[in-house]
Amino acid sequence: MYQQSGANVMQAEEVKQLIEKGLPDAEVIVTGDGDHFEATVISPGFADLNMVKQHQAVYKTLGDGFQGAIHALALKTYTPEQWAEKQSAQ
Repeated sequence: MYQQSGANVMQAEEVKQLIEKGLPDAEVIVTGDGDHFEATVISPGFADLNMVKQHQAVYKTLGDGFQGAIHALALKTYTPEQWAEKQSAQ
């Protein structure tokens, strides 16, 4: 699925799609270079979860991809309210 020139390579759009599939209510922004990614995930489902649980929920959506094709993921998670506050502060 993620084969390119014999090596596991995942694109930012594929990471985004995996997260969106696992968290269908989430807004997802992913940037990256093939094996190092930065993801911002905004979901109302994060409201009752601490940051560790939020990150675990995102990692779960990536399944085996996180262990194989993704070498590094900088992850930021927000509820919609937290995201709105962050955007208004900028």
